[in-house]
Amino acid sequence: MKNTVTTFQKMKEKGEKISMLTAYDYSMAKLIDESGINGILVGDSLGNVILGYEDTISVTMEDMIHHGAAVARGAKNALVVIDMPFMSYQTSTYDAVVNAGRLMKEGRAGAVKLEGGEKVKDQIRAIVDASIPVMGHVGLTPQSINAFGGFKVQGKTEDTAKKLIRDAKAVEEAGAFAVVLECVPSQLAKRVSEELTIPTIGIGAGAGCDGQILVYQDMLGMYSDFSPKFVKRFGEAGLMMTQAFKAYDKEVKEGTFPAAEHCFTIKEEVLERVY
Repeated sequence: MKNTVTTFQKMKEKGEKISMLTAYDYSMAKLIDESGINGILVGDSLGNVILGYEDTISVTMEDMIHHGAAVARGAKNALVVIDMPFMSYQTSTYDAVVNAGRLMKEGRAGAVKLEGGEKVKDQIRAIVDASIPVMGHVGLTPQSINAFGGFKVQGKTEDTAKKLIRDAKAVEEAGAFAVVLECVPSQLAKRVSEELTIPTIGIGAGAGCDGQILVYQDMLGMYSDFSPKFVKRFGEAGLMMTQAFKAYDKEVKEGTFPAAEHCFTIKEEVLERVY
């Protein structure tokens, strides 16, 4: 069945956990979709794992639309959420609505996601008022990494914990259908999840959240530049791929690939007439 924002809400109400993964292309989206995952995030993490940037700040609207549309073509059942990139919504509510609309129309998103709490509540409300579903994102927000001074757990002190709670509630009050909690102490994330009526999706926020999300390259061992503490390896696809690439390289250089069974033929008499 097609997952929608209503599906997510009903799952929270029933106490059912929500599963999400990232995807950035048609083939991977199709595989994830067929596995029964509830939601696919076309994250601006594509800046790191696809485009090779050091952060997500350089990612553009065109990047998100291009990859988002590819994912949407591959996902038939999962809810496709597309990240709003840096400076596509911070400048004004007008820009936020226009760019969210582009992600829906051109990227074929089922919803958009943006980072921030109280500071972006007006943008969230305006986007929702335009009939576009919004997923919030509080805690560690990678687009603000320069302001944070690095990738650090958020909400560990009394003041920052209170701020995180305010941010999460502001996102809910503004009309978001769900909120990502990233790099938050598990006890705090559990409390926030219990206080909100909308689903929480955790990444490095413990099992008390209503759902979980991971970058698929992280959970498959395909990205080695940085490995967060919260990632569990569910497979070693990276190692398997490297071994396959090496085997291919060896056979090509030895002349054993392609073998006869991989080749096409022409009748000898036809070939003779050619020459």
